[in-house]
Amino acid sequence: MKKKSILAYPYVIWSAIFIIIPLILVVIFSFTVEVDGKQVFSLANYKELMDPIYLKVFFRSIMLAGASTLICLIVGYPVAYIISKAHISKRGTLILLFILPMWMNFLLRTYAWVAILGKNGLLNSFLGIFGVEPVAILYTNFAILLGMVYNFLPFMVLPIYTSLSKMDDDLVNAARDLGANSLQVFTKVIFPLSLPGVVSGITMVFMPAVTTFAISRLLGGGKFMLLGDLIEQQFTTVGDWNFGSAVSIFMMIVILISMAVMSKFEDESDKEGGGLLF
Repeated sequence: MKKKSILAYPYVIWSAIFIIIPLILVVIFSFTVEVDGKQVFSLANYKELMDPIYLKVFFRSIMLAGASTLICLIVGYPVAYIISKAHISKRGTLILLFILPMWMNFLLRTYAWVAILGKNGLLNSFLGIFGVEPVAILYTNFAILLGMVYNFLPFMVLPIYTSLSKMDDDLVNAARDLGANSLQVFTKVIFPLSLPGVVSGITMVFMPAVTTFAISRLLGGGKFMLLGDLIEQQFTTVGDWNFGSAVSIFMMIVILISMAVMSKFEDESDKEGGGLLF
């Protein structure tokens, strides 16, 4: 036991240096303002957050992140289910093909959509063959949403696939033997047992979606500011680290609340899962 405690020291030191101390600094900056070159305690940064301009940014960020998470769930669940039901010798290959684009740099993957959705991009060139007028998709909310779904979809598929692949087939067979049809088997057995993977996928998609700034900048053309853009702007362009820290803390609180809700929902589903068939 003592040896294990000693081995944990490097991880504790690492966490303190790169997680705890930076977080404390961000909290301190969020509750201070610079006056005559000195940091003075103030709630002005959080009061500024209540400005309707920033509230609009928060609302847009949460709506886009929520929409992208929902679409990833609707698209990702069937994909994960199909992969989990494939022959065991083919599952590894299917997963590899699905996550292969993730090996490419994040910015390069996003830039690819600029070439696809642009005015003279691949999509409009293809539509032009059939005499269809060019469609303006790039630099819209839809383009940002599309970029989020494309980049974060694997984060939804993989945890759901893991839950489905570990599911006991005897439970499904027992439900069928008891007279349940396909819809009842899915709603009463398969989906409830896969909820831990669903909750993990929702968390893994929502968090990066609500904090992204590269996607909104490239596919939105800088027209639609999100929380990530606001924070990045305050730190790199405006130079107001205090307000940028306050926005970061606010966003962190939103994420922690959503994670707590998802965790509670997952715990409740686990308790109910034991009596699905009885």
